[in-house]
Amino acid sequence: MLIEFIDKLPNDNVSRRLGDQLLRSGTSTIGNYVEAQSASSKKDYTNYFTTSLKSANESNLRLSLLRDAGRVKSDKFDGLLNELTEISNIFGSSILTLKGKK
Repeated sequence: MLIEFIDKLPNDNVSRRLGDQLLRSGTSTIGNYVEAQSASSKKDYTNYFTTSLKSANESNLRLSLLRDAGRVKSDKFDGLLNELTEISNIFGSSILTLKGKK
């Protein structure tokens, strides 16, 4: 869904740059989650989840900037933002559980 969204961005300088940053942060979110699966300790696992959450938050920023700059239509944007918010909530809740704060 993310790659398809980025591919459909306008071909202007701002959209290309924000799209590149969104691709990096979006793929970092899932990449760190995958790395967590082979973590050597609970602390390592928690750190990967924390990095995934930070990347998801960065993706949220990039999406918001594209929206605020008028580069995306809200119907295409809303679905991706909702999915990203759910992912962030899952990582946040998981981190609290791992740290024994929930």
